[in-house]
Order: sequence, then structure tokens, then C-alpha cells
Amino acid sequence: MKVVKWGIIGPGSIASSFATALASMEHTEITAVASRSIDRAKEFAERFHVKKAYGSYEELVNDPEIDVVYIGTPHSEHKAHAALCISNKKSVLCEKPITINQEDAKYLINLAREHRVFLMEAMWTKFLPVTKTVKQWLNDKVIGEIKYMNISFGFQNAFDAKSRLFNPDLAGGALLDVGIYPISYAIHLMGKLPDQVVGSAYLGKSNVDEMNVISFVYNEGVMASLSSAISTNTGCYAVIIGDKGRIEVPEFYGADTAMRYDEQGTLVERFHHKHPSNGYVYEAEEVNRCIREGKMESDIIPLRDTLDIMKIMDDLRSSWGLQYPQENNRK
Repeated sequence: MKVVKWGIIGPGSIASSFATALASMEHTEITAVASRSIDRAKEFAERFHVKKAYGSYEELVNDPEIDVVYIGTPHSEHKAHAALCISNKKSVLCEKPITINQEDAKYLINLAREHRVFLMEAMWTKFLPVTKTVKQWLNDKVIGEIKYMNISFGFQNAFDAKSRLFNPDLAGGALLDVGIYPISYAIHLMGKLPDQVVGSAYLGKSNVDEMNVISFVYNEGVMASLSSAISTNTGCYAVIIGDKGRIEVPEFYGADTAMRYDEQGTLVERFHHKHPSNGYVYEAEEVNRCIREGKMESDIIPLRDTLDIMKIMDDLRSSWGLQYPQENNRK
């Protein structure tokens, strides 16, 4: 089997988790890591036994050994870094959100198609065994017809205007950082886009959304309440309620457990799947498969889905009056 050789751009905490996953996989190699700081790249390379460390992203994308690049830089840098990789014929797995808006996402998708390389947004939640099980439960209608979903991802963080969470120059805010998870999860479970989307947000001192609440409405009588926050601990969970029971998924975004309850509230089934190293393994396996098969996009996270979700987030931010500086500076 072909060994898929990875490069990593942006050796931060998320990239460390992803590298842990890659290091645990067969027929997979982390070939190089790049940072604007060569010392940081060397430290990462030593920690994960990576043979090449580069002090510029340009050096990494010009490395002929690399098949695919994982991008773990701040949201605001995704477009530029992904474009650099794609233009140099490197396939890309880019952390979510793939860009800060739909226009930029379209640009990357068109560029990837022009250069005939694979591109995927790193929404790892969709690949988890728990997510697949919950989706199958819903398809089998074990809780009857879906009526309501309540999905939250919020944590408390002290305000720091310079941090990526609160800094508008880095496309900070709850929606792009964690709100994308409830939105993607609800759409994935329903298997289609909502018919109506409304939302409210609290814009804090730095004028990014520190907390938001979003409603999805489907014409067949299904509603979803979605929330995310970076300054308030709202919890992390998904509850899906049907007319014959409910499903609960603690920490749904990286879940290893889901519970199913009947109409009386009695636990009737518990699914548990321990991750082999961590939950990033499953999305890495999907990328490896696609690379080996010569695919340009994943069937599980097709680029059309990425564009649809970016459009929802664009519309929400527009209704909140939230634009990022790089968007305001455009003609």
C-alpha cells in the first residue's frame, strides 16, 4: 500500500493532536513540518520524529516528497496557506473553517480543481464511529421521527484582545471557532439544509461574537437550537429528540459515547468506541484513502457541503453586523 507522506503547516496545539494521530497510523509518514520560526519547527519535528523542519512554508510546498499538507494556522491565514499549497500541486486538509467566508472557499475550490489536487475541510466529527452510529440510529428511526435537536459547544475563556479567539484580525469569535460544529452536526444528522435560519449574537469588546444562539427550522416540523460561546461555559453536548425517544451525545464534536433512551426515558442502548490514539485518526484515514484513489474531494465531506455551511455562517454574521477587517478592505 502506498505510504502517504504528510507535511504540516502551523505546528500549534491542534497540529500536535493531528500529528499524534498520524504517528499512530500504518502506511503514513509525517515527512516535514514548517513554521515561520525554524526553532518551533525543529522542536515539533523532534517531538514527533519528523525528518525535515522548515523555517518557511514555501520550502515545505516545494518539497517533492510531500503528498498532502495539513494546515493548522489561524482561520485568517487558511486561504493564503491553502492557495500556496494547491498552486504547488499539494493536496490539502485545512482546519475548519476552511476560510472565513464562502467567497474565499469558492476561490480555493476552483484553484484545487484547476490544479487537480485533493481538498477537504477538517471537520473530523463526521468521521467518528459515534457519529456514524448516531446517524444510523436516525436512519433506522429507532427514536421515531426527529422533532428537535439541542446542540451546544461553549467554553469560558478570559478576554484577551490579542488571542485568536477574540482578535478580529485573526477572524475570532465563537461562530467560526466552535459554532461551525453544531451547524455541521445538525445538517449532517438531518441529511439536508434547513429551510430557515435565524440567529442572535453578543458582540463583545473586540466586536467578535462571544456567544450566539441559532435556530434551524425545517418545513416538516423539525427545529434545532444551536449555540456556541468562547466566553461562557454553555457545555458541549447534542440531544436529538424523536417522537419515540431521544439520543444524547456528550462532547459530540469528539465523542466516544452515545446513549439512546426510549419514550419513558429509560436507557436502552449505549454505544462506546474508544479512539485508537485520538479522534483525528478517522479523518486522516479518509484523506489517505482519497489520495491513494486519486480523488479530488471526499464523499463524506464534499466541497458542496463546505460551501453551503460557509454561506449559512456568512448570512448569520451579516445579520449580526460582524465583518472582519480583511472583508471590509475588499472592493
